Amino acid sequence: MSKLPSLKNLSYLLALHEHQNFNRAAQACNVSQSTLSSGIQNLEEQLGCQLIERDHKSFLFTGMGEEVVKQARNILTSTEELLYFAQSQGKTMEGPLRLGCIPTIAPFLLGDLTKKLQREYPNLQLNIREDTTSSLLNLLRNGELDVLVLALPFDVQGNQSYLLGRDPFKLVMHKSLAENLQEPVQYNRLPDNSIFLLEKEHCLTGHAVAACELADSSKINPFTATSLHSLVQMADAGLGATFIPQMAIDRGILNGTDLVALTPVGQQASRDIGLIYRPTTNRRQTFRRLAECIASLLPEPLLN
Repeated sequence: MSKLPSLKNLSYLLALHEHQNFNRAAQACNVSQSTLSSGIQNLEEQLGCQLIERDHKSFLFTGMGEEVVKQARNILTSTEELLYFAQSQGKTMEGPLRLGCIPTIAPFLLGDLTKKLQREYPNLQLNIREDTTSSLLNLLRNGELDVLVLALPFDVQGNQSYLLGRDPFKLVMHKSLAENLQEPVQYNRLPDNSIFLLEKEHCLTGHAVAACELADSSKINPFTATSLHSLVQMADAGLGATFIPQMAIDRGILNGTDLVALTPVGQQASRDIGLIYRPTTNRRQTFRRLAECIASLLPEPLLN
């Protein structure tokens, strides 16, 4: 058998593809630029094909190069999973587990989840990353995360998922604004520009608008917040209303305020919570156990 490509050279190729710059890729790999370049050239010689078209100022990945990047990513991810498997001696809930979670779920789930996992699976080493949905999906694809907790519906880009549970939305406003409103709240009873939402980077905005059937854009204030806590502050100041998931309310986000939580319009005024993982993983038993733990902490568990 001819000599196989080294994992190190494959990692150099992935770093260059990610950073699109030889110097930054070399820094990410903690090697010199010449070492990284030589490693990629050696990889091309072993594979017998050109991966990068170079000139003195720039470079471009060839079509074959793009395909090799995809395969290399799968190889390195599988190798890393093999290492975790060996470190945990094949036991399901032991060893490292890298979990990503979006900001509208993380503060209201991960504390309780961490305590539960420490109590039930003390040998599981949970590492957490909080980021937006699109960023987390990229990290999952690149093998930098093992599993994600996301709000659905969302395009999970060919990954597998468990539906964990449902998280109802509430329309939250100052009690003085809610005095003459009946549930479910009709939006035509609210002033224009009176509903505050998160920035579009947060999928909760789209989920809330769709699930709660908010079709009248004149009711939406042009101001956008960066967090649910900012929305709560705006509503508590009497400036209007906002949508808050039940999960956050159950964890006390309205404590110390003069806010009330009302039922909005919408037969399915809620978001679904899902656990997302790569279809190529060999850790499905681990993710199933994790899914069961998370589902038990949700307002309306749905996991079968």
